[in-house]
Amino acid sequence: MTTTDIAVRMLTVLEGEFPKWNAPVARFHAGTRDTPYTTLISTLMSSRTKDETTSAASARLFAKASTPARMLELSAAGIEELIYPVGFYHVKAGRILEISRILLRDYGGRVPDTMEELTALPGVGRKTASLVLTDGYGIPAICVDVHVHRIMNRWGYVRTDTPRETEFALRDKLPEEWWITVNYILVGFGQSICKPVTPHCGECPVAGDCPKTGVKNRPRSARQ
Repeated sequence: MTTTDIAVRMLTVLEGEFPKWNAPVARFHAGTRDTPYTTLISTLMSSRTKDETTSAASARLFAKASTPARMLELSAAGIEELIYPVGFYHVKAGRILEISRILLRDYGGRVPDTMEELTALPGVGRKTASLVLTDGYGIPAICVDVHVHRIMNRWGYVRTDTPRETEFALRDKLPEEWWITVNYILVGFGQSICKPVTPHCGECPVAGDCPKTGVKNRPRSARQ
């Protein structure tokens, strides 16, 4: 059995287990990613912010404005008030307005659907662009955040130093049918069980396949 066969088997198991975890990422997806635009804006707000905080802030903001045109009817101060306490809310409010202006001016209010155009928008990196492509348009892309990067290295499926390196390594190895869902699955897994420092290996449904690469602390057998 190849390493890809094992990784796919693990992802298949985790996909079935995901509903049991009540992970913050599941609540973040609900109601914040209805369109490419709300996906883009909510993902921008999520940087250095807990998913629970981003989800609540997104709900407040999109109740007032869920399109670029409606967003530009708000002031920066008004957006700040709606999205507080997301991290760097002052900077993000300005960025939301800047991106909304560009979308109206250059794209007729539509969010572009290519990696190149998305990453040309101010403050949009590959992680955000990938989520817009996958969640907003259903276009295969691999969104790699700290959870995906950590877990794929912990599994020994990749040996990389940065999320960007992990993305391109996964593009070469992971079957495309998993590209869209791998982030959702592994973020929930990482938030609930496969913790950064001391993972809950005793509760992990794929512990038997995991080499626990780089795990230094004694894995927990039960949550504490």
